[in-house]
Amino acid sequence: MLSALVGVEGRYTSIHRVPGKDDNVTFHVDESMDLALQESAKRIFPLCDSYLLISQFVESRSQFKTGFVNHAFAAALRSLLLDYQAMVAQLEHQFRLGKLSIQGFWFYCQPMMGSMQALSTVIKKCSANNFIGSAVLNLLQSQAKAMAGDPVVRSLLEMMSHSASQAYLGILERWVYEGVINDPFGEFFIAENKSFQKESLTLDYDAKYWQQRYSLKSDIPSFLANAAETILTTGKYLNVMRECGHNIQVPVAEDSKLTSVGSNHRYLECIKAAYDFASGELLNLVKEKYDLMGKLRSIKHYLLLDQGDFLVHFMDIAREELMKKPDDISTEKLQSLLDLALRSTAAVADSYHEDLTCCVEKTTLLKRLSVLRDLQINQTVSSHCALEEPVNITGLETFALSFKVCWPLSLVISRKALTKYQLIFRFLFHCKHVNRQLCGAWQLHQGLRRLDMQGRAISVSSLLCRNMLKFINSLLHYLTFEVIEPNWHVMHNKLQNAKSIDEVIEYHGFFLDKCLRECLLLSPILLQKLEKMKMMCLQYAAAAPRLMTYSVDTTKTDALDMEKYKKPKLRTQSEAQKVVSDNATIIESILKFEREFSAELQSLGPILSSSSSAEPYLTHLAQWLLGVGRD
Repeated sequence: MLSALVGVEGRYTSIHRVPGKDDNVTFHVDESMDLALQESAKRIFPLCDSYLLISQFVESRSQFKTGFVNHAFAAALRSLLLDYQAMVAQLEHQFRLGKLSIQGFWFYCQPMMGSMQALSTVIKKCSANNFIGSAVLNLLQSQAKAMAGDPVVRSLLEMMSHSASQAYLGILERWVYEGVINDPFGEFFIAENKSFQKESLTLDYDAKYWQQRYSLKSDIPSFLANAAETILTTGKYLNVMRECGHNIQVPVAEDSKLTSVGSNHRYLECIKAAYDFASGELLNLVKEKYDLMGKLRSIKHYLLLDQGDFLVHFMDIAREELMKKPDDISTEKLQSLLDLALRSTAAVADSYHEDLTCCVEKTTLLKRLSVLRDLQINQTVSSHCALEEPVNITGLETFALSFKVCWPLSLVISRKALTKYQLIFRFLFHCKHVNRQLCGAWQLHQGLRRLDMQGRAISVSSLLCRNMLKFINSLLHYLTFEVIEPNWHVMHNKLQNAKSIDEVIEYHGFFLDKCLRECLLLSPILLQKLEKMKMMCLQYAAAAPRLMTYSVDTTKTDALDMEKYKKPKLRTQSEAQKVVSDNATIIESILKFEREFSAELQSLGPILSSSSSAEPYLTHLAQWLLGVGRD
């Protein structure tokens, strides 16, 4: 029996193995023995089975491929087996002195029975499921809780759990203190996907670097479950700083390391302290060294047209190029004209003006919005107003500005964020273009008013031109002063008080999404209406010089000579009748423009009214736009 305790067969005891399962063994006693002795032996055999099972597990789990946690667990079991073997040696000593009976033998073995059987249960589950890493830790902890009624067994399992977790906490310690994953066996609950590179943030609209470069696995140790997100974020912050060339390490005292505080459960305090340090350091780095707020202000100046003096100059010198089809436009020429406009205006004082670049899209704004599915457009476009690409689009409809952004600012100002800025810019830019064209038509009307021609088409056209100008100015006022400015100030205040880079990303993303929604870019029906009205304004502005030229009965010229209009001109009766007839035709053309424009403006009323209950910001828009029609 003493030999059986250490897994050795004898004359009366034998080991039976289940075929195909090396870890399932049982001891048997010779049936020719006395029945009383057989019963005594059978009571002790479970202890022998457990010893053999644990010994085999220690040998198999000490292999290199089984992972750090299994190595630590096996080492703890080996230490236990040494104590067990010492107990067997003491029993043998008593036997040799003739002081050990079968009953005494059972008495000394009984205290070990519960502990060894509990460990064998854990080992069987580990072997059957080939557990590694956190699965082993969770199993040990769950078994310890299940043995709450047996304090000795529970204490043993907790000790095993603590020993096995030391290796795991060593991996965790490097992650939360240095941002390094030292996990050759894939045991850690944070996975690193090296296929995601930080450069993708500036190139790919759907880049998932920040979300998927480091991510949580499903098998998280139960004692770290509540802090898993904090642990993930802490290491990510440290990684960003390492990618920037700042090899920062969380300062920690020797007695505050995770591997030394695991027994008294102070590791959560250490993790929180590491998170606070990493978060503060990264936020200071992004705000101070890389000047996040300065970069965002520059983007606001140029892409949200906060300072538009450069844009006026650019639109003047680049008009000829922008009038071409997108495929015929030279981006290099536009870039040189943009640089010239920036150097010639107050924008040259901005330290980031050289990061501004231009690009020409191939599709219209509506088509581009329909492609970006993640924007969650909240109105479906009905079949009769499906998105159709105009045949003759020019650079004026597809021109956009972009901005060069380097790491780590690309975490906040990613390709996705820049795309959203560009969508808003394209809408504002086209509105500015329409406004400039109408202003040109209005200047023409003001020049002809000196002629004081009663009944002429000029007075009719002047009223229409003024209404169109009020419409586009009201729309621009709403976009800039009712949407962009208030939302920007809210975001700016939040960013000043942000506690982490995640909060910065969240606030910035919320600002862009709110601006997109309130600028109507996520409402296709309203956006199509506005685009149609803008096109009507452009058609009228293009036709205005020709209509006015005919109205004053002169040849079509690029520049109207006002002195010539003031000179009296003798006409025959037939010529006078022809002038009256032509004037009536021109007035009818202008009135047609007016009817179409008024009809579109009035059709906006029901749409805005029905949507304003769900979207309160539409009430402000209705007040601005529908006021044009009432006036």
